[in-house]
Amino acid sequence: SETLDLETRSPKSARIEAALLVAGQPLSARKLAQFAAIADVREVQELVNQLNSSYERTDSTFRIERVASGYQLLTLPRFAPWLDRLHHRQQHLKLSPPMMETLAIVAYRQPVTRADVEAVRGVQSAEILKQLMERGVVKIVGADDSLGRPYLYGTTRQFLELYGLTSLNELPMS
Repeated sequence: SETLDLETRSPKSARIEAALLVAGQPLSARKLAQFAAIADVREVQELVNQLNSSYERTDSTFRIERVASGYQLLTLPRFAPWLDRLHHRQQHLKLSPPMMETLAIVAYRQPVTRADVEAVRGVQSAEILKQLMERGVVKIVGADDSLGRPYLYGTTRQFLELYGLTSLNELPMS
């Protein structure tokens, strides 16, 4: 069973798995041996084979592959379509410094008008606010009672999720 498999995994195997999980790049057998306190580099290949067998038995989503510069923990090819979408979403949410500045103003001063944001930033902000709305981190939350009834902007639930917050009360204060 999966539980038994995890319970019987050796400390050396666990260290190899942990190193590959956090490395983000291939690690040579020599580096893995050093990290896992293994005297014989050939034992690394045996442990990798055992880990891969365990992954197959438990229908895991990843396996350890030998690449040109060493070993790397990779997801199985059948998961590529979902991972591509996730990666695209993360890329889509990368914000430029002016966008981060604008988002911070909205987050801390909401509900806020575009004119209020521009007064703080000292530059036009309509396009930046539009981009933040397209990315789903800012939304129109109402209209101000002032002349022309300008839109009021606030942050979204996605903003909270993106920054690991459960509410706006958790925003850091200086």
